[in-house]
Amino acid sequence: MDDTQVLATAATWLVEGDRVVLAVVTSAWGSAPRGVGAYMAIREDGLFAGSVSGGCIEAGVVAQAEEMAEDEQVRPLDFGITDEEAWFASLPCGGNISVALFRPRLDLLTRLGELHAAREPAALTLDLHSGEQALATAATADEAVRQRLTRGTSGMAGEHLFVRVHDPDLRLVVIGAVHVSQALCALARVLGFEVVVVDPRRSFATPERFPGVILAARQPEAALDDIRLDARTAVICLAHVPHIDDAALIRGLESPAFYVGALGSRKTHARRVQRLGGLGVSPEALARIHSPIGLDIGSATPAEIALSVLAEVVAERRGPKPT
Repeated sequence: MDDTQVLATAATWLVEGDRVVLAVVTSAWGSAPRGVGAYMAIREDGLFAGSVSGGCIEAGVVAQAEEMAEDEQVRPLDFGITDEEAWFASLPCGGNISVALFRPRLDLLTRLGELHAAREPAALTLDLHSGEQALATAATADEAVRQRLTRGTSGMAGEHLFVRVHDPDLRLVVIGAVHVSQALCALARVLGFEVVVVDPRRSFATPERFPGVILAARQPEAALDDIRLDARTAVICLAHVPHIDDAALIRGLESPAFYVGALGSRKTHARRVQRLGGLGVSPEALARIHSPIGLDIGSATPAEIALSVLAEVVAERRGPKPT
């Protein structure tokens, strides 16, 4: 269960009339298994969703949540994970985790869910002294919170204010419902990407071939005009049909998408560059296209090609950046 699902579970419990405590990791050192911002929701009967560690402190968190008085708004906790506990949790060594327990507000969780669905970055703020909670966006945040939103990192903004940044999910927009796409979508979903497949050929883009994936059986220029290609989106063109891939590439290159790639050999890509250049795409934009697509791992099968493509996407997003 990811953190978005944890919050949705907490909201459901609140709607059903249950008392709920939300735990969030406010800082972590050493080999702590869950990063800053990890959530765990605890219902009044002890049922919980999510986690704040590898399993070695959850029981303590539940016990502390059950001890919170009705009017207690926030309870900061510190845990030191011993080497023995760390070994049990499959960690190389011990660490320290700070966790804040608080009573979440249903209105804020509901609004946060709406912003998430609209792919709008937001930050949930928690005063670790008073328990006061608020929700901020780039348009409403003060400078300290806005800096956290801009960097996309959760943490302290001042001495007492914890900021939990909620960015939209990373998204993969795949053009062409082909064999490689099937393997790519399966791998991408394991890594937590939201996946959209676009292909005007209705016999290709079917739920049977792409279970659990958003399908758009439309021309790319129409479909992508309705899809918000933002800075957390990768566009992967695999149709290997010029009139399908080219339209998608033009839309992708006009957008802030962090990755744009297209299947094809160097000769195929050279012809593609010539076509797109003739349509007015600038050399600077064309240079953004990753092609031949994927890392060179000697891939041969559709699954191996999918692995190489997704590895390149992850490297582009997570890899070293110039300092």
